[in-house]
Amino acid sequence: MGPGTGNYRVQLDEEAWRDALTAEEYDVLREGGTERPFTGEYWDDTAEGVYSCRACGSELFRSSEKFDSHCGWPSFFAPLAEDRVEYLPDTSLGRTRTEVRCASCGSHLGHVFEGEGYPTPTDLRFCVNSISIRREPPD
Repeated sequence: MGPGTGNYRVQLDEEAWRDALTAEEYDVLREGGTERPFTGEYWDDTAEGVYSCRACGSELFRSSEKFDSHCGWPSFFAPLAEDRVEYLPDTSLGRTRTEVRCASCGSHLGHVFEGEGYPTPTDLRFCVNSISIRREPPD
């Protein structure tokens, strides 16, 4: 993956990440891949809970900030807290986007887009791969 802070609370070598994750999880979380739209388990999930990083378990998003953007991936208008995610420029498709990673382990979550006109409090859409997160029921 591209440059990140490298100062992550959870750090494993690549062999340990490969052992801890499935091949599909590794591709998205550690190599910045993307799952196909409308295929992940959470793209249309409406259950309440907290969405955590599938790689390290850090809590990232809450269901109260999840909304249906009709894009085929889970969408959130804000993270649980700004220190839970890391933002990096991504020019991989010939245009500039903002990649979102887990601030605890550096795993790829997806991208954040601004100004798309969704009726949300932040006008942001955190477009996250289902395979990058796991929903835990509320306490």
